[in-house]
Formats: sequence, C-alpha cells, structure tokens
Amino acid sequence: MSQQRAGATPPDRPRRVRVTSPLMGAARRVPHRPATREIDEQTGLGEVYMRSLLRSQLRLALSVLAATAVLIGGLPVLFVVAPSVAQAHLVGLPLPWLLLGALAYPMLWLAARYYVRQAERNEDDFTDVLKRH
Repeated sequence: MSQQRAGATPPDRPRRVRVTSPLMGAARRVPHRPATREIDEQTGLGEVYMRSLLRSQLRLALSVLAATAVLIGGLPVLFVVAPSVAQAHLVGLPLPWLLLGALAYPMLWLAARYYVRQAERNEDDFTDVLKRH
C-alpha cells in the first residue's frame, strides 16, 4: 500500500492496448464438418460416401457369386462335356457324387469366409476415409 501525499497527483496509468492477430481481418474458414455428420444428415456428400461403400460391397458380392456359380455350376457342365469324368469312381463312389456332395460345401464355406473378410476390409477402409475427412 502506498500512501499518497496530500496535494500530489496520481501518476498516469498507461493506456490499455488490444493486441490482435494480423489475420483478424481475413475471411473466416467454414468450420470443418465431419463426414459422419454428412452421412447422418443425408447430404449430397453423405450420399456419395454411402454410394461408394454400397458399390464396393455390391461389386464384391457379385464377384464372389460369379466365381461360386462358375465353380459349382461348372461341375455338371464338366460331366456332360467329359462323360469319362462322370463315369469315374473314386473310393468306390461315383466322382460326381463326391465332387457335388463333398467338395461343394467346403467351396461354399471358403467363398463365404472370403466374402466376409473382404466386406469387413471394405468397411474398415470406408471408416478410415471418414476419419480422414
């Protein structure tokens, strides 16, 4: 605490100065909107994101379906084109029975497993894209 003498004038205080950035007059940036918000609000950009995911999933599904149809559907065609294969026996059982009865199910299981892994990879890639934007 300072004591002022009687009749002495108080010292002048320095004037306050506002310090601002030179960029204060620049145009403000539009706030960043996360891509998940674009999808939730069903904007045009969100639709583009969703269409890309759906398109990649559809392409995967059709390719797995086509490969499975060719492999399993091709077996009866093979038996018609090559009758010797249709007449062959393995372990006392007709080869067509073994191929269609025993080989078809593991092929379907492998196709399903491949599809699930690739679909999850597509979704992970999609999530990574959303996190980056």
